[in-house]
Amino acid sequence: MLDKTFQPQSVEPRIYAEWEETGAFKAGDPERVAAGAKPYSIVIPPPNVTGSLHMGHALNNTLQDILIRFERMRGKDVLWQPGTDHAGIATQMVVERQLAEEGNQGRRDMGREAFIERVWDWKGESGGTIINQLRRLGASCDWSRERFTMDEGLSKAVLKVFVQLYNEGLIYKDKRLVNWDPKLETAISDLEVVPTDVNGHFWHFRYPLADGVTYEFPVEHDEDGKPTAYETRDYIIVATTRPETMLGDTAVAVNGDDERYQGLIGKHIILPLVGRRIPIVADEHADPTQGSGAVKITPAHDFNDFEVGKRHDLPMINVMDTRGKIRNQFEVSPQVSQQARQTAPRDGVVSFWSDSDDDRAVTEIPEELQGLDRFDARKKIVSMMEELGLLEEIEDRKIAVPYGDRSNDVIEPFLTDQWYVDAKTLAKPALEAVERGETVFVPRNWEKTYYEWMRNIQPWCISRQLWWGHRIPAWYGPDGEVFVAHDEAEAKALAHTHYGKDEDLTQDEDVLDTWFSSGLWPFSTLGWPDETPEVQRYYKTDVLVTGFDIIFFWVARMMMFGLHFMKEVPFRDVYIHALVRDEKGAKMSKSKGNVIDPLELIDSYGADALRFTLTAMAAQGRDIKLATSRVEGYRNFGTKLWNAARFCQMNECARVDGFDISSVSGTPNLWIAGETRRTAAKVTEALEGYRFNEAAAAVYHFVWDVFCDWYLELIKPVLNGSDEEAKAETRATAAWALDQILLLLHPMMPFLTEELWQSGVEGPARDTMLVTAPWPDYPVDLGDTEADAEIDWLIRLVSEVRSVRAQMNVPAGAKIPLVLRGASDITIDRMSRNKEMIERLARLESISAGDDAPAGSIQTVVDEATLFLPLADVIDLDAESARLAKEIKKIDGEIKKIDGKLGNEKFLSKAPEDVIAEQRERKADAEQTRAKLADALGRLEGAA
Repeated sequence: MLDKTFQPQSVEPRIYAEWEETGAFKAGDPERVAAGAKPYSIVIPPPNVTGSLHMGHALNNTLQDILIRFERMRGKDVLWQPGTDHAGIATQMVVERQLAEEGNQGRRDMGREAFIERVWDWKGESGGTIINQLRRLGASCDWSRERFTMDEGLSKAVLKVFVQLYNEGLIYKDKRLVNWDPKLETAISDLEVVPTDVNGHFWHFRYPLADGVTYEFPVEHDEDGKPTAYETRDYIIVATTRPETMLGDTAVAVNGDDERYQGLIGKHIILPLVGRRIPIVADEHADPTQGSGAVKITPAHDFNDFEVGKRHDLPMINVMDTRGKIRNQFEVSPQVSQQARQTAPRDGVVSFWSDSDDDRAVTEIPEELQGLDRFDARKKIVSMMEELGLLEEIEDRKIAVPYGDRSNDVIEPFLTDQWYVDAKTLAKPALEAVERGETVFVPRNWEKTYYEWMRNIQPWCISRQLWWGHRIPAWYGPDGEVFVAHDEAEAKALAHTHYGKDEDLTQDEDVLDTWFSSGLWPFSTLGWPDETPEVQRYYKTDVLVTGFDIIFFWVARMMMFGLHFMKEVPFRDVYIHALVRDEKGAKMSKSKGNVIDPLELIDSYGADALRFTLTAMAAQGRDIKLATSRVEGYRNFGTKLWNAARFCQMNECARVDGFDISSVSGTPNLWIAGETRRTAAKVTEALEGYRFNEAAAAVYHFVWDVFCDWYLELIKPVLNGSDEEAKAETRATAAWALDQILLLLHPMMPFLTEELWQSGVEGPARDTMLVTAPWPDYPVDLGDTEADAEIDWLIRLVSEVRSVRAQMNVPAGAKIPLVLRGASDITIDRMSRNKEMIERLARLESISAGDDAPAGSIQTVVDEATLFLPLADVIDLDAESARLAKEIKKIDGEIKKIDGKLGNEKFLSKAPEDVIAEQRERKADAEQTRAKLADALGRLEGAA
């Protein structure tokens, strides 16, 4: 006999161990996978080796596991390929922090080789945390094939890809702007930048015009906007949120259509504090409606300015070092230093350009600024400009400041030499593949996002200034000549051919961006570049399940690499799931204190409850608003099923060898057979279409409403009766139906269903565990239309009577008669056959057909028959009418109050989205309640 309650804390670890011990998750297992079975594969989005399970992981891996278990039960040769990402920055930070806490040497003191060895030690001891947490969630990956982005095989793939792309001219080194983290001293990706709104300033500075130039600037305008008064100026005003970058200004831009500055285009200004003569250029980047309409251009410290600089061949001057401190000397980009020297300033203007032929032209920065932290330099520069009378205005404003997600330091656009991939060339076939439908996004609207990014793709910076990661396979000769090779021996051979002799080589210090190695994940994990059987069988994969935020960073790169190296897309479908937010719709964050820990929910309610909650709420294109109460509710759903299984056990409902569900004759049994077939079709269709919430809703309704609330109630008279033949059929049918529930529910709630499969449904020994049992497949005509119609009528009749009783506050123990007027012969026959059942379920004194309506009756309708319930002797009709009218008035007041808020433009403009959404939900709930009350009041007013 089953325990009184399901105990997930003890059952889940035991069940999972059994799955692993029996090899249930292994792909290609000849003992389990039938010959000729079709392959089905998913690669797990590799979590960081430093990570622990968060709610995004829980959703992502639950949905993958549902698909994997579903297709495994459908007889496919399933591979869910697991693994972890080496997480360059995150892992290096973890180990450096650990070294500091232990009082050991820092990374630079101990040296690269010793530090890397220490990281590998940490990985061996602590790097498997999230993998074990995924097991707690129930993830049925083939753990025997677990991979790591820096294991030997994947490192071999990375080397091949880098060398091949370099030799094809698709990887190159360039000096461009990158997101630079001064604390970590490395370039980072856009994904690792967190724009944060802060209270900041716009500093408005006067830049003096060179060569005695002046112009008339309009200061007053008429109603039509035409200038009516002018002021003679020998300066131009620019505004900046980062005064420290002005040291690197190489132009001022104005819009070519801005009449105020037409006469200044081509003129020059003298950059304050530096004395640099820089041009005024016409560029669309300058917006005449913003500020003064003139903007400073600092190509080496701003992404927009970098593009302006390229359009106008401007010098690119870096004023900071890698730690965000002001340099002692300007550093000019080698690509533009020659051009810069050709436009050296003229008479009486201090020149910063070197007369040397060296590619790096430098001069000293003002001494009082040298070596200052960028934010200290900011204050000093503002003070110096004010002292010179060049500070026009300080404007308070909210500004977006980029922070590094790991360091929490302000990120700088920084001009450095980095390695790049020619993403534009690789993107073209990846773009066309989606356009042709070779890969399909679900929901389809995400294809637009993919197209937009791929059509405007920029060079991909793949180098990072770290030690932990795949070291770039490039070696430099004494003159800086680069040799890219698979190893040092090959590089030396290339160098010998180039120089005609052996030369000492130095390997590049940088490592590759982690997205580079994870971009190879769909095929490198299968053994590529070797021609393994797994590559042949499981590539391309069937679906990628991921979040929208890494469409650019991972999905696109897998598409590009897959097509380039495998000549085929890496996956047929890309399912983009939504975000998991808190119950009010706010994004979870530690700073807000609204993070929900999935492991705590698993501890409290079990993995199945969390999984089913996420599944039930995973509607396509709609974020999940998660509340602990929802998880508790779905835990209760599991309890409902557990109790139903106990009921079946107590009533000796057991599986019978050779039982044929198609042969049953009892009306409830015929009905449950048809309902099972219809539910299985809905669940199957929903899972095939990635409509996870619809699959959950279908099986939830079947379990709670159809099986537990109706079928088990309908069969109680049979189970308690004396007809042994009917009892035997019903017991076998109930056991069969419970089995089907376990099969259909297993992908979503694997632990509870597996436990019930093994212990909850008695009968002959099972051929297999539930995890590898076959998915239900029924004859299309299973069930009976007449039985369906009769049980449907009975359910609607009983439900309508129950509804009236609830609306009218009829005491639960009160039994009342029910009279059907105008009932057809079919209805009368159904009533006669089910008289005892209806009276019991609806708590009726009697049920009959007649032409006369009893006095004081509430009436309602089911099909052609009018139902009369005499309630005058049970409740005070007048008092009940007054109560309902009072309730309606109260709700009208609530609706009016909410309408007042939603009609207030001030409220709508200032209130957070989740607050507005909550008000709309409250109004919808109130209107629904009002409609029910009004319906009840209408019944009372029409009492016969």
